[in-house]
Amino acid sequence: MWVSYLVPVVLVLLLLAASVRILPEYKRGVVFFLGRYQAVKGPGLFIIIPIIQKIEVVDLRVVTMDVPEQDVISRDNVTVRVNAVLYFRVVDPEKAIIQVENFTVATSQLAQTTLRSVLGKHDLDEMLSERDKLNNDIQEIIDTQTEEWGIKVANVEIKHVDLDESMIRAIARQAEAERERRAKVIHAEGELQASKKLVEAANVMSGNTASLQLRYLQTMSDMSNKNASTIFFPLPLDIMDVFKTMVKGGGSSQPASASAPESTDSDSKPTHNDSDPSPRDI
Repeated sequence: MWVSYLVPVVLVLLLLAASVRILPEYKRGVVFFLGRYQAVKGPGLFIIIPIIQKIEVVDLRVVTMDVPEQDVISRDNVTVRVNAVLYFRVVDPEKAIIQVENFTVATSQLAQTTLRSVLGKHDLDEMLSERDKLNNDIQEIIDTQTEEWGIKVANVEIKHVDLDESMIRAIARQAEAERERRAKVIHAEGELQASKKLVEAANVMSGNTASLQLRYLQTMSDMSNKNASTIFFPLPLDIMDVFKTMVKGGGSSQPASASAPESTDSDSKPTHNDSDPSPRDI
C-alpha cells in the first residue's frame, strides 16, 4: 500500500529537483520555452519547467584567453613569431547564446586573425617600440566585431615577439652603429661649444694681461695638487720679447763689424805709399 504512495512522492521530488535552479552572482541563465527565447534569469533561486523549458548558463566573469603563437610577416618583410593574451567578458548573455554558436572559440579565432593582420601593417621597429599603440589597435578592432555577440574585450597585450638569431645579431649591429653615431655627434657638439667658450675666454683675457698671469698660477696650483713627479718652470711670455730683441740686435751688428776693416785698410793705404814725398826729402 505504501509503495503506491512512494512512487508519486519520488516523482514529485525528482521534478522539483529538476525544476529548481540556483545561480551565483557571476552567472546568468538564458531560458528557452519550447525552443524560443523567453528571458534571462538569475542570480539566485528560480524554477523552470522540465522538458518544456531549457536553460543555458553563461559566466559573466572576465575570461583570460591565451592567443596561440602566430607567424607574422612585417611590412619590412621580417618574419616574427608573436603571441598575445586577451581579456574579455560577456555583457549580454542573450546575444552570447543566440548570435554565435560558441563565443569562446569565435573570439579566439577572431583574435588570431586580427593579430596577424594588424602586426603585418607595421615595421619590426614599431612592433618592438610601440606595443601600447598596437595593443590598443587590436583591442578596438576585436571589440568592435564582438559587440554583436554581447562580448566586451577589456584588454589585449602582446606577450612575446620572437626573432631569428640572424635578425637579433643584425639588430645588435644596428644599435651599436647608432650608439657610435650619437657618440660622435655629441663629441662634435662638445668640441664646438668648447671652442666657442675658449674664444670668449681668450677675448676676455686679451683685455688684461694680469688675468692671463692668474690663469698660469691656477694651472700651476692644479698641477701641484696631483701626485706627479713632473718638474715645471714657469716662463713669462714677456721674456721672449727680450730674446727676440737680442737676436735682432746681434744680426744687425755683424755686417757693420765686417765692413769696418775694409774701410780702415782703404784709408791706410795712401798714408803708407812709398811714392809720396816725405818731409825729410823735401
